[in-house]
Amino acid sequence: MEIIRSIKEMQAVADRERCRGSRIVLVPTMGYFHEGHLNLMRIGRKQGDCLAVSIYVNPTQFAPTEDFEAYPRDFERDRSLAEGVGVDWIFFPDSREMYPEGYQTTVGVERVTSNLCGISRPHFFRGVTTVCIKLFHIVKPHVTVFGRKDFQQYVTVKKMVRDLNMDIEVIGMQTARESDGLAMSSRNIYLKREERESALSLIRSLLIAKKLYEKGERDTDRILTEVREFIDSHPYVRIDYAQICATATMENIPRIDQEAVLALAVWAGKTRLIDNHVFGETLDI
Repeated sequence: MEIIRSIKEMQAVADRERCRGSRIVLVPTMGYFHEGHLNLMRIGRKQGDCLAVSIYVNPTQFAPTEDFEAYPRDFERDRSLAEGVGVDWIFFPDSREMYPEGYQTTVGVERVTSNLCGISRPHFFRGVTTVCIKLFHIVKPHVTVFGRKDFQQYVTVKKMVRDLNMDIEVIGMQTARESDGLAMSSRNIYLKREERESALSLIRSLLIAKKLYEKGERDTDRILTEVREFIDSHPYVRIDYAQICATATMENIPRIDQEAVLALAVWAGKTRLIDNHVFGETLDI
């Protein structure tokens, strides 16, 4: 496994493998791997000949009040875990490499980012799309693999790739979960014991919504009332948003008469957690 820190070196390696006819797969990450990241790598390993993982905590998707400096980092641990699942390259740049002095260019996707996290974190998606398009130009993948825990991010990247005619297949994988159902996240280490117990209200509320849907309920206000009341009944948590949106547009809908996702963002203490469920799909814990 190669550790590559230079953009020029990464591009040269990618060009070499493309000339050989190799199919390149990229799993973009911010590091501090958990089993969900490793699952994405295992899926990626099956999709092509060369598997690249990027590790970069991207400052442009954090607001000044957010946890950029505190975000967990452990490169040596990540390197060992990545090597164990068969990663060929770790692209591990620093910010001087990614955003050199005088950098001015950003990429934005408008409509699908205007709701949910686009309201709560208005800086976030422009940072995500900008760094993703940079990574796509640097690593030059044929395929990229994302988790769908942040469903809006997944939809946004797919929209960007489609709109800009990028020759990249975007694969989305279902959310990986802890044994108790909590969605895996690098930020879960922030949770205190009592906060973690209340954080399980996210997955349990998704299961409530799933059962209502399976019984024939399609009115989103009725489903959301049940979801919000359940989460609000727990201590240490407060809802940022709980909305049901069309998966194609990420806009709120009054009835589930098309493919729809229930998206949650909930603060557990000082930790912001997200989760979601696409109606009609399985939700196993």
